[in-house]
Amino acid sequence: MAYVAAGPADGPTVLLLHGEPSWSFLYRDVVSVLAEAGIRAIAPDLVGFGRSDKPSEIGDHSYARHVEWLRQFAFDVLDLREITLVGQDWGGLLGLRLLAEHPDRFSGAVAANTGMPTGDHDMPEVWWRFRRAVEQAETLDVGRLVASGCARPMSPEVRAAYDVPFPDESYKAGPRAMPGLVPTSPDDPATEANRAAWRALAADDTPVLTAFSDSDPITASMGPVLRKLLPGAAGQRHATIAEAGHFLQEDAGAELGRVVAEFARRSN
Repeated sequence: MAYVAAGPADGPTVLLLHGEPSWSFLYRDVVSVLAEAGIRAIAPDLVGFGRSDKPSEIGDHSYARHVEWLRQFAFDVLDLREITLVGQDWGGLLGLRLLAEHPDRFSGAVAANTGMPTGDHDMPEVWWRFRRAVEQAETLDVGRLVASGCARPMSPEVRAAYDVPFPDESYKAGPRAMPGLVPTSPDDPATEANRAAWRALAADDTPVLTAFSDSDPITASMGPVLRKLLPGAAGQRHATIAEAGHFLQEDAGAELGRVVAEFARRSN
């Protein structure tokens, strides 16, 4: 797994987890703000994305494998402690599992346009359209997918940067696989582990901040659920990022960075 690290080694640690189909490039503005604030920012590329290794088969990917790959990276390799988690999209699906299963490693968590489905409730139709588009596309246009999830215009140069890790279709098993790994039925392979994670989080008081955008139809309903069910969300200064879409780091990275920096200081 490749990663970007910035900021002082002895500063509070923030672990920034991206989702589908982006990579750590998404967090470039957030990382800059955090580093300038004296915070150690670490942004890995999920396996199959960015500069990380790319298993070539869709079947090489599973929810459980991605949780374990992240666990090994964060704990076995970097030995991170007192972490403030930031998870968006799949970064939250994976990061919230780590928080639930290893709460002693974390000092707080920021959930940004994310959740942790169990398959007990249906996903919104806009998500199903996205999943079908990924499954059926003869050529998966990663840059276009990211741009379509933003509320603000994206320059051709930035859009091209999202395509760089995927020079041809043989590199895209990760982006192809991830929509199909989201639990959508009660008998999904990840359902029981996610249910257990929800039970653990509901009994844990680790501070949790929601920083959702105001223009993301995919995850809008998940913010209130997190604020209601997680004890650590009580009394927090939850943020709504204005004029931002699903990829709020791209639309308003500096603003999200300031929200995360303030929260990290409070929770460390």
